Amino acid sequence: MKRSDMTSADRFNPLPDVLDMVIFGGVGDLSLRKLLPALYMAHSHGNLPERTRIVALGRQAWTHEEFVAFVSSRCQPFIPEKSREPGAWQRFLNLLVYVSLDATDAAAYAKLGTALQPGSDRVYYLATAPSLFTGICAHLSGAGLVDARSRVVLEKPLGHDLASAQDINNEVGRYFAESQIFRIDHYLGKETVQNLMVLRFGNSIFEPLWRGPHIKSVQITVAESVGVGSRAGFYDGTGAMRDMVQNHLLQLLCIVAMEPPVSLDPDAVRDEKLKVLRSLRPMKETDVAQNTVRGQYTAGAVNGESAVGYLQEDNVPEDSHTETFVALKAYINNWRWANVPFFLRTGKRMHERSSEIVVEFAAMPFALFPDAPRQQTNRLCIRLQPEEHVQLQMMAKEPGSGMRLRPVSLNLDLESAFTGRRSEAYERLLIDVIRGRLTHFMRRDELEAAWKWVEPIMDGWTARDEKPKPYTAGSWGPAASSALMARENMAWVEES
Repeated sequence: MKRSDMTSADRFNPLPDVLDMVIFGGVGDLSLRKLLPALYMAHSHGNLPERTRIVALGRQAWTHEEFVAFVSSRCQPFIPEKSREPGAWQRFLNLLVYVSLDATDAAAYAKLGTALQPGSDRVYYLATAPSLFTGICAHLSGAGLVDARSRVVLEKPLGHDLASAQDINNEVGRYFAESQIFRIDHYLGKETVQNLMVLRFGNSIFEPLWRGPHIKSVQITVAESVGVGSRAGFYDGTGAMRDMVQNHLLQLLCIVAMEPPVSLDPDAVRDEKLKVLRSLRPMKETDVAQNTVRGQYTAGAVNGESAVGYLQEDNVPEDSHTETFVALKAYINNWRWANVPFFLRTGKRMHERSSEIVVEFAAMPFALFPDAPRQQTNRLCIRLQPEEHVQLQMMAKEPGSGMRLRPVSLNLDLESAFTGRRSEAYERLLIDVIRGRLTHFMRRDELEAAWKWVEPIMDGWTARDEKPKPYTAGSWGPAASSALMARENMAWVEES
């Protein structure tokens, strides 16, 4: 990185001289689709230390050459075609080391130690099932592979409920200090999510209006067009609440709702997010019945292709009650957001892949233009994927005589506004880990506060023992999701 391109954060958090990036589950799906491509992009743009080794761990008894051939065949489709340069790829492959290792075998960790560079900063990325986290950390410590410069990255979902999350935090905390633990949520690495902080706190036009009663409601949607696929065995024991709401959606809600931090220090930012989580109005059993919707997709068509129902997916029990869709209405009990509903929604096999935050401002107090469209409120739409943009919807007069109004939009297309290369979320977060920047990672008390809020909702579902409501693959979810909004005289954006 050129010095002129460095930020103050880069100067306060320099790259280490020597780095070992150790990936448990190094030949798994996450490593091949996300982690190794992200590390390739970081390396090709000079964002890794010159003395870097990427140590992939797996159970396969492969030679180095077999591993490199496997990586070459599997990873490159996940690298943008314009970034695939043979020389850069070969230089990246030279960083790779493969160690055949059973992560549950404490004696095998001595072999890992011989593959690490003397005096290196060590990042241990646990791209494994959460059930292995505590054992791996114990074995690393027992082999003398953890010191003050070591870091550990934990993938979500961290635990199955509050108690299991606390158990993992307690055990990992025996070997790593809180400042060494990076609980990763890739949504916090998205450019538009990080831009939301700047949009709110770097522009004076929004802050005076960023509260009730000026804001009528907030919608947060994370929709996926894919089904569970090969993850069915894992997913059926998890469901959409644990897989998406407890982490991704609540983190997005925190960034929308948090108070301005006193600085960009990681704990200052995370303190404000924690306040939001602790201010969420707890749901009683009656609230769960009225303000939440569980769904499960049935056979249909997505993007013109037929799709089987969830119960017909491989490795899904035929009587499964696991939800693949959740919609809920939440309230934040503080002065800024009192009585402003936050609508959260996520699901699989939905109409399209889309992640969006919609801030709907209150209507004008007096209808000066009686012929204006019924839905004449201003909206700020923050699109996270598939494209990234910020759009402010306003009312304007149509050309011609009379005062006929129609909605128009002011658009900030981030891709056209900034012509430089845009890092993917995992690349950005991995660089943060390497530099020791914790701002975009969940602190322990944040994680546990999120579990404390969602656990009564899941308990309420269990007590009611109702099947999830069916919705056709390729739709926007169960009809009950629309009814949830309609009771507030509102609608999801695509239904407006």
